[in-house]
Amino acid sequence: MTIPVLEIFGPTVQGEGLLVGQKTMFVRTAGCDYRCSWCDSSFTWDGSGKEDIRPITAQDIVGELNRLAAGRFEHVTLSGGNPALIPDMGELVDLLHAQGIRSAVETQGSRWQEWLMRIDDVTLSPKPPSSGMNTDYERLDDIVNRLWNRSERRGLCLKVVVFDDQDLQYAIGIHERYADIPFVLQTGNDDVRSSDDEELIRNLLRKYEWLIDRAAAEPRLNRVRVLPQLHTLVWGNKRGV
Repeated sequence: MTIPVLEIFGPTVQGEGLLVGQKTMFVRTAGCDYRCSWCDSSFTWDGSGKEDIRPITAQDIVGELNRLAAGRFEHVTLSGGNPALIPDMGELVDLLHAQGIRSAVETQGSRWQEWLMRIDDVTLSPKPPSSGMNTDYERLDDIVNRLWNRSERRGLCLKVVVFDDQDLQYAIGIHERYADIPFVLQTGNDDVRSSDDEELIRNLLRKYEWLIDRAAAEPRLNRVRVLPQLHTLVWGNKRGV
């Protein structure tokens, strides 16, 4: 059983969601069932990164993580693409846990895998209208309910990336639908190919200020966290950080 891996890197810090700032390693898998218009990792599904895909075993992944950073990490983030497309990730999660390493994953809540129940920190990030994707609420309801009602209460949060007022209304709807679950609003990066880091950072900070102002004025968002996309503020659009 192998996993289609595009990148393994770290230690670095998580740039998104409730875990922002968490020291972690990253394992990025290939493939996604969505085609978001502003995707900042389209190389995972558009064919441009196909030469970098390595089908490797869970044991090999753990070995590579340890070669990169033995003794310098206790947390691994499974990223994509959409890692929830891959049934065989469960072996990797179990191997990490056996070494005392916590696991995290971000997925849009479009696919279910049983190994999600064993992930320590799950971020569900349904995609707003600006993405061009449609939310299957029946499937999302099922995934949210399974994870929120696990016997071992592990970390779960919902995150919506916001580019405009239509996205914000979508985010409010998601928050109200799952009112008890920790919720994050995050600014989006609509210039994922820019190499002008200074201009990119200025634009991102303007978007962050706009989102803070909108959340501050909205009584239905009193219990949310409004966060920037931290890694773009530090490294711009650079990969592997």
